[in-house]
This record gives sequence, structure tokens and C-alpha cells, in this order.
Amino acid sequence: MAMLRTENHGAVAVLTMENPPVNGLGHALRTAIVDALHEAQADPAIKAVVITGGGTAFSGGADIREFNSPKAMAEPTLFTVIREIEKSPKPVIAAIHSVCMGGGLELALGCHFRVAAPKAKIALPEVKLGILPGAGGTQRLPRVVPLETALNMIVSGNPVNSEKLAGTPLFDAIIETDLVEGAIAFARQVVTENRGLPRVRDLAIMHEDAEAFLRFSLNTVTAMAKNFPAPAKCVEAITAAVLLPFDEGIARERALFLELLQTPESRALRHAFFAERAASKIPDVPADTPLRPVTTAAVIGAGTMGGGITMNFVNAGIPVHLLEANAEALERGMGTIRRNYENSAKKGRIKAEDVEKRMALIKPTMSYADLGGDDIVVEAAFEDMDVKRAVFGELDKTMKPGAILATNTSTLDVNQIAGFTGRPGDVIGMHFFSPANVMKLLEIVRGAKTSKDVLATVMKLSKTLRKTGVVAGVCDGFIGNRMIEQYSRQAGFMVDEGASPAQVDRAVEKFGFAMGPFRMGDLAGNDVGWYIRKRRYIEKPHMAYSRLADRLCELGRFGQKTGAGWYRYEPGNRKALPDPLVDTLIADYRSELGIKPRKISDEEIVHRLVFSLVNEGAKILEDGIALRASDIDLIYLSGYGFPLWRGGPMLYADMYGLYNVVNRMKEFAANPYGDPGFWQPAPLMAKLLAEGKSFTG
Repeated sequence: MAMLRTENHGAVAVLTMENPPVNGLGHALRTAIVDALHEAQADPAIKAVVITGGGTAFSGGADIREFNSPKAMAEPTLFTVIREIEKSPKPVIAAIHSVCMGGGLELALGCHFRVAAPKAKIALPEVKLGILPGAGGTQRLPRVVPLETALNMIVSGNPVNSEKLAGTPLFDAIIETDLVEGAIAFARQVVTENRGLPRVRDLAIMHEDAEAFLRFSLNTVTAMAKNFPAPAKCVEAITAAVLLPFDEGIARERALFLELLQTPESRALRHAFFAERAASKIPDVPADTPLRPVTTAAVIGAGTMGGGITMNFVNAGIPVHLLEANAEALERGMGTIRRNYENSAKKGRIKAEDVEKRMALIKPTMSYADLGGDDIVVEAAFEDMDVKRAVFGELDKTMKPGAILATNTSTLDVNQIAGFTGRPGDVIGMHFFSPANVMKLLEIVRGAKTSKDVLATVMKLSKTLRKTGVVAGVCDGFIGNRMIEQYSRQAGFMVDEGASPAQVDRAVEKFGFAMGPFRMGDLAGNDVGWYIRKRRYIEKPHMAYSRLADRLCELGRFGQKTGAGWYRYEPGNRKALPDPLVDTLIADYRSELGIKPRKISDEEIVHRLVFSLVNEGAKILEDGIALRASDIDLIYLSGYGFPLWRGGPMLYADMYGLYNVVNRMKEFAANPYGDPGFWQPAPLMAKLLAEGKSFTG
């Protein structure tokens, strides 16, 4: 496929980049641009060149398919392309539309002139990958937009609409009509008026006190982005643009770029970026699999989870039937949804009139018959197999042929649930995370008989609902909860042995988790875990647990919702406060077990918790429950509060070194109170270690 289309419009050559989906500036395209530019320069009939992008983007920057390959840095590099444009004896005009980001914006900044369509997204988003613009972006952008604007764009990585930058030297014109025709007319005007070959690099950065502003900005950014080095390095690069000659500034930018590229934080952010893209690819489900229509939905259960799921559909403009068994629960659920929307309106997140518009999309009902015409139904009833049996029996009778029957179960067997219907191919797991209208993760559980078109449809639907969809196979707890159970078990064992719940929480929160295991239990409801453990005691009597959590629940201490759990809570306040009653409960339990409490370091706490996730994650990969290690990391980054700058448990293990992980696990196995058998390395981990390989490549 040709990467570049060249058309001559009289004296103007139009070079159109054709590298879908976003005209990534891969090696072949870079080569084609330079070759076409040289051809235009050699043609006496051509007086000016326009560069634009075909399809839905000017250019999204680097071609991610070439990341970490020799092609990424092969000549001509983007530096070379820009140099060739800048030294062209004929004016080069960038015609920007839709998306102009990263290297795409750097390419445009290398052109002599720039015209843009309205609403084009302009950005230098490299900071979101833990790096900074590496082809002059930090040096050129502050020369064409106000210094404050340039700094905000580079440090945040967020896009700005082109019309908001109108009137700055970044754009010579905003073209409201056909962009290419307007760019050609502009190019002819440039030639006629002999406007020369202006270069962004020759412009001065205008600010009344740039050095003071940048010093203040560096202090602010360093404090706000303490776990991410890239934002502060961006400020350093911009400072070089202000203080140094252009070529020296470019050299400083390049040095900072290469420095950041080697940081663990950048590796983690790039890993997360590629993990999200990889998660949408299912090996045996072709990209062109026909999708089922999803224009209407139904939700079973108007509780916290059902209400949140309903809001997801409504926020995407999809009408919902919300079913409950009794009028009181239904009214309560609708009231909660309304309050959520009203609170969002008060905070300015939605318009006041949107509250009624969204509420109008919800049709409350107590009759399954009302759901019969909907395209998808999500069951969010109580986590009990007998309840699921009753619900799916009703759905099987009432839902139209081809409707997707989804369960929000967090641990139960989706294959068994599918067996409650006569159409197991239509059944799938859609495990939302609480609060469902906020959390990004959607664990999509593929049953043994789930049809490929159902899986493809729900993967597409996850994007419509603005969720991060990750496919999981069927097992108890799927991916996320199967792993978190081991994490929670180790947290309980460490309290038995001598740590306090507060110390465990502090240690793992200092590591970077959004919330420690005991605060998380109080937030989610300790009774949820208690219910699962009671099932485990019957189904898996060999699995050891600390019984402290059970004793807590026997006292009715379910967490924030009851005002007491591992901590106590004052009315209207979510702050976790210490409770002497819990200290006494722990001391009495240790005494019963004959355990003399020992001092446990924060380092042991973190590694026992994180490596428990890693070992179980390895078993999940072996079992085929997860397609790839990066899927596990994505689940933990988007659903369980694992620190983004560490990249997820599997990448963290790779960066720590599997040899070192296994050695720590051997130490944990020597502890008689921490379930020694669990700490035997998963066979996959031992295999990777023996072969000198890693989870994430």
C-alpha cells in the first residue's frame, strides 16, 4: 500500500499521508515524504507544497506498530524530515484537520506555514507515555503560542481545539470551507505575495519574565507529579528553549527524551498504553466479526451495582428498562440514580437540563415482559447461584431471540449460569466494578459456549460505555477477584502475625496503591468477602484463611455502611479512624492461636501482597483464563488501584527480576503462618526463569 499520495494542482503539489488509522509517521511514510518533497523541489512547475493527511487524521504522531523496533529510529528520522522541510527552497504548508498530535504536530511546526480546520485536536501527548516530545516540540511550540499555553499543553498532554489557538503564529489561517482547497488557495497566495520561507525556529519566545515563570512552574509540577519524572523534565526542556540557542535547546530536549525513555515510569506507562490496545485483540475473533445491534438495554436489580450499570447505558444515550422485584426497592434505586445525576449537575459535570433527559431514558418496571424487546440485559442481582437460576430462567423465556444475556457476577460460574438457559451462546459475563458508573474496568467473561459475535459486540459496547474491556475465561473469581483473594489472605495472615491493619494499609498505599486491603474491605463491605469465604469453607476446605475477618463480621462490622469495620467511621465522614475494639479482637485471636506477634517490615508487607498477585497471575496465565500478562496488568491498573507508574503486578515482577521474586517467595514459604504451600512458584514462573524470559517480553 502506498503511504503517500501526490497530486499536482497547477503550481501546488499536495502530499496526502495515507497510513491508517491515524497516519502514523512510520519509516515508510517518512521516506515517502522526503522523496516526494525532493521531487517537488526538482519540478520547475511546482512553486509550493501542501502536506495533509488522508482519512480521519492529519497525523497522530509516531507509528506505534514500530515502537521498540529498528524502524523507529531508522533514517530518515522525523528530525531529518523536518530538516528537509525547513530547508526547502519552496514554501511547505501543513493543512491540519481532525487529529494533529505528537510527531504530527512536530512535523507541522517544521513547515513554513500552517492552516487548520476547526475542531482539529492539537496536542503533544508524549508525557502520558512518560517521555517528552523528541523532535523539537518543546522548542518550537513555545515560539508560536504563549509560553503558558505551550507549557500547559506539553506538561498535561491534553488536546486543545484548533480554533482556540487561532490568532497565534501556530496557525496562519483557520479554514472553514474545504481544507485542501483552502490550503491550495493559501499556498498560491504565499507564492504570489512572495511571503518567503519563515521558520518557527527563528521566532523569539515572548514572555515578560520567562525564567521566573518557569522556576515557579517547575516547583509546582514537581510537587504535583511526584511519582512521574516526565512533567518536570518537560519544564526543563521548555526552559532550554527559553535560555539556549535553538540547536542547543534541541540537543537538550533530545538528551532529556533519551533519559526519560530509560526510566521505569516510562516503561510502565508505555506498557499500559500498549496493554490497552492489545486487550481489544482476541486471537480467534476476527476484527470484522459482525456485531449484534445494541440500541436498548435492560438491567436486573436497582441496587448500588444495578443503578451504576444503568447509568453507564444512559450516559451513552442507550435507553434502559430497570427491573426490581418490589416497588420500594425500585423507587429507592431510581432515587439514588437521580441524586447521583443532581450531584453531577451541582458540580458542573453535566448541565442541569441533562438530569431530566437522562432520567427520561430509564423505564422502571417490575415485569420481565417489559424487557422482551431489548437488545441486551445485564443481571445485577444478589451473588447467589439460586438467585441467578431464577433470573436467567425468566430471561430465557422473555428476551427476544438474539438478545445478549449478561451477568454481572464477580465470582460465580458463568458456564453454569448459561446452562440455566436454552441459549448458552447468548450468555456472557459483564463484571462491572463498584461504583459502576465511575470505575473504568469491565471484565468481560467468555463462557465455554459464548458466541464470537456476542463477545465482539460486548467488546465494542465496552468502548461505547467508556470502559476498559478485558476478556477473562471462566473460573472462580475470573482474573481480578481470583488474584485479590490471595492478596487479601496474605493481608489477614500478616495481621495474625503482628502487623496492624493500619500498618498494612499504610505500607501498600505508600507503595502507590489507591487504598490498602483493610480500607478497601470497609469500603466494599466486609460482608461481601465473608459470604465468599463461607462458600470457600465448603468448596475448598483445604484453603487457609485468617478468621479475624469473620469475627469482625459476626459483630456486624461490615465497614463504612455500618459505621464500623476494621476502622470506625463517624456519620457523614469516610475517614478511617482507629478503634481499640479491633485491637482487642486481634490480640485475643493471636492469643488463641498461640502466636507471639513479631515486627513485620513495610517491605515484607508490600512484597507479600504484590507477589501473591504475581504468583496467582502466573497460574491464571497457565490456565488460559487471561490471554496475556498485560491483560492482568490492565485489570489491576484500571480496576484495583495498582499504581500506574509501576505498570501492574506482572510488569513489576519483571522489573524487580523473576529471580529475585522467586527468592523472596522462598523466604515467605518458610513462614508457617503464611500458607507455605501457596508460595511454591507457579510452573510458568519457574519455566520463564529457567529460560531467561519474562511475563511481558
